[in-house]
Amino acid sequence: MSDAAAAIWTELKAMPQRSLLELFDDGERVSKLSDRIEWSGEDTLGEEGAQWTAGIQFDWSKTHLDDALLSEFEKLAEAMDFSGKRAAMFGGEEINNTEGRAATHTAQRGVGTDAAVEEAMALHARMKMLVQAIHDGALGDIKHLIHVGIGGSALGPALAIDALTRDFAKVDVHVVSNIDGTALEQAFAACDPQTTMIAVASKTFTTIETMTNATSALKWLEDNGVDDPSGRVVALTASPDKAVEWGVDETRILPFEETVGGRYSLWSSIGFPVALAIGWDEFEEFLAGAQAVDLHFQNADGRANLPLRAAFADLYYARVRGCQTRAVFAYDERLDLLPDYLQQLEMESNGKSVTAGGDPVEGPTAPITWGGVGTDAQHAVFQLLHQGTHLIPVDFIASIAPGDDLDPAHHRILLTNCFAQGAALMAGKESEDGARNFEGNRPSATMLCDDLDAATLGALIAFHEHRTFASAMLMGINPFDQFGVELGKQMANAIEGGGQSFDASTEALLGQAGLS
Repeated sequence: MSDAAAAIWTELKAMPQRSLLELFDDGERVSKLSDRIEWSGEDTLGEEGAQWTAGIQFDWSKTHLDDALLSEFEKLAEAMDFSGKRAAMFGGEEINNTEGRAATHTAQRGVGTDAAVEEAMALHARMKMLVQAIHDGALGDIKHLIHVGIGGSALGPALAIDALTRDFAKVDVHVVSNIDGTALEQAFAACDPQTTMIAVASKTFTTIETMTNATSALKWLEDNGVDDPSGRVVALTASPDKAVEWGVDETRILPFEETVGGRYSLWSSIGFPVALAIGWDEFEEFLAGAQAVDLHFQNADGRANLPLRAAFADLYYARVRGCQTRAVFAYDERLDLLPDYLQQLEMESNGKSVTAGGDPVEGPTAPITWGGVGTDAQHAVFQLLHQGTHLIPVDFIASIAPGDDLDPAHHRILLTNCFAQGAALMAGKESEDGARNFEGNRPSATMLCDDLDAATLGALIAFHEHRTFASAMLMGINPFDQFGVELGKQMANAIEGGGQSFDASTEALLGQAGLS
């Protein structure tokens, strides 16, 4: 950390910690800390030439950010050369320095260098042809897809498919990640092998969990009388040669670039099962929503940059207030998997203890991200949020438009609960009875979507990608590597290979399980 940045952190920690209710004495507070990202399009079903506009309102007014704190954080962004590093990412420079790579996930949405965007669009065109061929029946009667992957190759597709296919799916998709055979058997039970394809998603095409599941899926097709089981396999990978060696025909290999990281890969061919489930037109809307956030993040500066402003709040609570966790509650059943997705995005990206230069990080990095779905979570964990001893910043996410056709009372009650929880966390309620006293002054932010469609989901995910990147740049760490996942895998491989001893506890467990 530079001397200038260290001095700014000293100043931030010394600043008065005003209460939320006091901060709301500023009558302009909501307008200062509540902004909107929008995107637009043409209504092809309605009046010719009619335009529509949609978006997300981002309200950070119930956090402890104020003008003074924001000014200091803007100085921090300047001291850490945030603008330069942002330009380096969009410019295709080697921002992932520990692995010697650029980070080109935004090029998948059309924002990046001309060469990166052109390459991404060419690979999208290849994927589009395969998706449309399957939908047109060129590969036979395909009703099911078992998508095999893990980590970023599974969490993103699972989230998008769950959120966008509750009403209808062009192809029934089952995402399998766990090496536990129970997960794969559950997918088998839901699919007819005669009308099922297998997608194998692995950047390296060597991930042991994925390749073991893929082999078992191929055997399931063969055991159930499918002619040419390997002809039913699609490979999604940055290592096409490895896929060919495994037996996948080149015409069914959908590559993506090495510079697209796993947890940032949903926009690439890893999104194949999403496009297959929702259709190519809707997949393009998904990309367009993300692009709208990309352009905002690329062009807005300081506190006006909404992902950067969110990063200011995240770092304030982690480093100044000592908050070890951040909770995310989606008041929409379709976003049930969003907290799981954000756990990987944020904790694998920023769960680091050294800077990009290899020096120890001075201060906490990523908080523990967790959450659930409202209103279920209110009856499970909100007791601690309101009256527990931990200070936990909360993100609320909701949609103005309902996702159901039932009595509007359902959605009205859902939204009123969402807004009431944020108000209650902030205001609290005094009581002489300690068991009934709510101290309040507990922060929350709200992301209110006009609707939850493909474009909105794309925008939500892209917002959190850039929020994560911004936090990393302000801390001087690299959010694009993940060496922390490797040691346990190496030791598991050593156990599988045999001939290596471990600590007494591990040896005893191996013996008890019959694995020694």
